[in-house]
Amino acid sequence: MRARARRLARRRVARAVDAASAWVAAGGAEGYRRRADDRGAADGQDAADGRPGTATPEEVAARLRGRGGTVVATGGCFDILHAGHVATLEAAARLGDHLVVLLNGDASVRRLKGPDRPVVTQADRARVLAALDCVSEVVVFDEDDPRAALDRLRPDVWAKGGDYTEDTLPEAEVVRRHGGRVVVLPFVAGRSTTSILERSGQYAPPAPSPTTAKETTA
Repeated sequence: MRARARRLARRRVARAVDAASAWVAAGGAEGYRRRADDRGAADGQDAADGRPGTATPEEVAARLRGRGGTVVATGGCFDILHAGHVATLEAAARLGDHLVVLLNGDASVRRLKGPDRPVVTQADRARVLAALDCVSEVVVFDEDDPRAALDRLRPDVWAKGGDYTEDTLPEAEVVRRHGGRVVVLPFVAGRSTTSILERSGQYAPPAPSPTTAKETTA
């Protein structure tokens, strides 16, 4: 029994050595980074700096249309990603084949949420979102709402989570004008970036505006 255990241990060590040798032969950590950059370029990330969210709505639309299938879009600030965000993103992704996240840029978030927001920069927020399996692409926009980005992206489905109806979404008309449909998704109650920051005791939210009052998961 002991002899058999020793043989198994030697085989495991040999496999580990082979794997380490293959890793070194492939360039080690630098080789891994090069392969990651190549994958990022294929998935729409900028191979020069590895940042998702740098493509225009038109570039993203052309890339996804070329793959076929239904293009779904959703949007928001996504400052401090939490369970409510993930639930909304996963529900939106189930409505089609490709999910595009329209992400409010830093200046947009400051105008909507106050001078202390965002907590996480747009580059980091885009990178975290792009790492989720349910997200195909991220597009950053600088306006206060996604209407201009939607006019350029023209998704088949616009999915929005929160305390909305189709009639209260200002961007619904843009989506329908291009033949898309609007879906309002249920949200996870009690989950929001603002509530997380308030519980931390390090953030005093500004008085809600009509634009921000309905943002339940940002």
